[in-house]
Parts: sequence; structure tokens; C-alpha cells
Amino acid sequence: MKIAKLKIENLGLPDYPGVYFFLGKKGKILYIGKATNLKDRVKSYMSKTVFDTRGPLIAKMLEEAKKIEFIETNSVLEALLLEASEIKKHQPIYNSKEKDDKSYNYVTFTKDDFPKVLITRGSGTYGPFPHGGELKEALKIIRKIFPYRDKCKLGQSKLCFNAQIDLCPGVCVGQISKKEYQKSIKHLTLFFEAKKSKLIKSLEQEMRLFTREQKFEEAEKVKKQIFALKHIQDIALLKYDLETGTKNLEANFRIEAYDIAHISGTHTVGVMTVVENSELNKNQYRKFKIHLGNNNDIANLKEVLTRRFAHLEWKFPNLIVVDGGRGQINVTKEVLKRAGLNIAVVSVVKDDRHRAREILNSKGLTLNTNPQGQTLENLEKSILLANSEAHRFAIQYHRKLRGKGFGPPRLDV
Repeated sequence: MKIAKLKIENLGLPDYPGVYFFLGKKGKILYIGKATNLKDRVKSYMSKTVFDTRGPLIAKMLEEAKKIEFIETNSVLEALLLEASEIKKHQPIYNSKEKDDKSYNYVTFTKDDFPKVLITRGSGTYGPFPHGGELKEALKIIRKIFPYRDKCKLGQSKLCFNAQIDLCPGVCVGQISKKEYQKSIKHLTLFFEAKKSKLIKSLEQEMRLFTREQKFEEAEKVKKQIFALKHIQDIALLKYDLETGTKNLEANFRIEAYDIAHISGTHTVGVMTVVENSELNKNQYRKFKIHLGNNNDIANLKEVLTRRFAHLEWKFPNLIVVDGGRGQINVTKEVLKRAGLNIAVVSVVKDDRHRAREILNSKGLTLNTNPQGQTLENLEKSILLANSEAHRFAIQYHRKLRGKGFGPPRLDV
């Protein structure tokens, strides 16, 4: 398969969400896809096993491709909507061949006075969306920002269930006028058309108008919508992408290891190292200056993990390795639970010479089986490699900052 002609090293692909385009002769768009991490996703197409992981159709597309382009987005949700918009606009041949049209999901706005927003199959107002589960998760996020009607009937005597939990604006009992509801539908339209900047400008104008008219409650509501759009919380979509597309396309088993270094609670730092498919990936290492600055390794680890999982654009691991015992495992699981993530955790217990004595397991990982079918021996070697590398990297970073006098704390990542 002839894929060597696709040079991706100099594309400047970021570790952020976005949409990518494979172009053929004369710039014809062959295929459009979206990614949680553009760099990792596009690199996955360069694998020698792409025929097995993506099938003969995508392999044939890669033979025809001459160029790759991309558009970076601020969130996975925006990448999902932009992908659908671009596929509908350009109708790339390999997107059409990859799946029967009747299998695609769409979002449909009905033509009622108070339009319903529904998921339909085969055709609709916005789409296509290849994965129904992913679309449902996206609509949950969108509906919290712009409540809409889906099932309720007009003229009901009491609020529908969705209106009671603020997911419907109360159309059923007449809590919103036709004009106001149409305005909300217009906002949804701009969002589904991947025109977030235009939508935010429109909302900012509305907020200023409400403020001038001293309608402060309405202005505050619009302000919250603007904030939600600028800080989209789409961790469910990140998880979906990890569990489906990333696992199937890249077949990488990613281990993240964490360690803390300090001298009696001073000059405290934390690090993250990464092992993918039994090999160190130093481009993914991260360093943290600890703000707490105390002698409590568990509290310091909690700070590092909390800050790490605030970076939703970073690829999630299949396994987390911490240095210590049950306390370190428990605080890691606490941070993961708060973030809504289900990731296996192990800790490496050391002897008095700081040599690995045993690996403590948490529920969720069986060391003799794992998603990539590694042997128990290989998995244990990868865990110990990640742990020892984290220790080395933490000591190195700690010594470097200690030599500089550390200075005032600042957020590294």
C-alpha cells in the first residue's frame, strides 16, 4: 500500500480536537474525519496495519490521497458538528462508501410552530452523524445550553419531565412564546452549522440589549449560555472516542505513570511519563510544579492528577501507574470518579532500597489479560518501565528547579 507519499511530519498537527481532510488529485476531498487528538488520529492512518484496522476501503483511499489538511477546534463537540457539516457540504466519495446512507443518524428540526428536535435515520436537517451513541451524548451537552422540545405536547396541564429538569423551555404549558422559542431554534441552527463565533456574537448583542432594558435576569441567562459555549464540557464525547474510534484505529495501549519529588516538602514537583505499546513516548511527558508544597505525597498526587485530567484535549490512558500503596490508588480513583472516567489503576510498592517489590492492583484490571492481548510478563515490564522512568524524570526535574532556586510557583500544565 502506497502511503509513504503522505508526509505528516511538517503539517503542524496539534494534540487538540479537530477535523481532518484527505485530498486526492486536483484537491478533491476524498474523506473527512474528526479526532479528539489530530496528531494521533492522522498518524494512525500511516500504520502498516491500517488495512486490518480500517479495512480495504480506507486503505484504497490512502493510495489515492495526495495531501492532508485539517481544522482545529476548541472541543470534541465542535469537531463532531463540523465533521457532519463538512461531509454534508462536500459529500466525499469514501465517506459515502464507508456506510450505507440509511445507517447514518441525523438531527431534524420539525416544521411546527414550536419545532421538535429529533434524531432521525437516513435523512434530516443536520448530519450525517456516523455513530448514534456519540450523537446522543452530544445532544445531552447541547440541550443543557439550549433547552428544546422533543416529545411534549402543546396545551398540557403540567410541565413535562424534561421541563422540570430544565431541558425543555416549557413549551407544553406555554412558558415560552413562539418568538422566543424561534430565537432559541436560531441559536441551535448556528451551533449545528458549526458557526459558534457568530452564535456567541449574537448572544453578546442580546445580553447587552437585555442589560440596557434592565432585564437583568434574562441577561444573566444569556451570559451563562455564552460561558457554557466558551467552556464546553464534553468529557463524555472524549470517553466515547477513546472507547470506539481511538481503540479501533490506533490499537495503542497507553500507560501513564506519575511520581512526586521533594525534600521534606520543599521544591515539590510532579511528573507524568507515558509508555505506549511497551515503548517510552517522551513527547507526551508532562511536568507539574506543586502548588500545595507540603510533605503529603497523596495530596500532592491528587493535585497533579486533578490538573492532568483538566486537560481534556490530552489522550486518555488505558492504565495509570502510581508510586506508593493503597492510599495512592484510592486518591487516583477518587480523581477519576470525579472526572467521570473509568480507567484502571495500579501502584508500584518499593522496598527500603527503592526497588520495586510488588504491583498492587485495583478493580478494573486483570494483570493476566488486557485489551491488546499482551502477556502478563510484557504488561508487568511496561508498568515497571513507566514507574522507573517517572521516578527518574521527577528527580531530574526536581534537581533542575532546586538548582534554580525554584522561584514563585506557576502552572506548568
